[in-house]
Amino acid sequence: MEKLLKIAFNELGTEEIAGENHNPEVLKYATETGIKGITRDEIPWCSTFVNWVAWKAGLKHSGKPNARSWLNVGTKVTSPEPGDVVVFWRESPQSWKGHVGFFLGLSPDRKRVYCIGGNQGNRVSVSAYRLSTVLSYQRLAPADKLEIPGPVLQIGSRGKAVVALQDALKLLNINVGTSDGAFGPKTEGGVKELQTRKTELEIDGVYNNKTRDLLESLFQA
Repeated sequence: MEKLLKIAFNELGTEEIAGENHNPEVLKYATETGIKGITRDEIPWCSTFVNWVAWKAGLKHSGKPNARSWLNVGTKVTSPEPGDVVVFWRESPQSWKGHVGFFLGLSPDRKRVYCIGGNQGNRVSVSAYRLSTVLSYQRLAPADKLEIPGPVLQIGSRGKAVVALQDALKLLNINVGTSDGAFGPKTEGGVKELQTRKTELEIDGVYNNKTRDLLESLFQA
């Protein structure tokens, strides 16, 4: 998610213009992603900003201006990482209203969520929201076909194939830590967790042909 966060942070400070004029930088988030109805910068644009950043990063996006549309994009995860989408409720969990941004981390007391997003104080900013208002964390997948790496990968393996494996495992809500391209104990544990999803597989933590076939089948399901 490094690319996604870089794109988002490059927009920090982009803000609405008070009065009859409207900031073209805000409006471009809608025009460049094909979202209709965002003709003024006073119209809520948090989802539009998240759409634009995801689109620029080559990731799937909702294509809609409402925050809760992101509940249907990507994979719901329980251990969010920086760059995952975080969806909040507003007024009540049952209402249609919400807010959406990109997860950055939790406060030391774990009561607030920090995220970078649009329309936060009428600008792109880093803001904190109550953890109790989180509806979901969503991990985005590439807009193009997901790369399924070839075998064999195991403890000590390094490189882009390991990054692809780590990214794929995290999309299945298997926590392997940061996608750093180093096949260590966390990645081995993630592969073992994957292997438990098919009874006839040996649970050895080695990413081999049979494990690759299982991984591919799970994304085709």
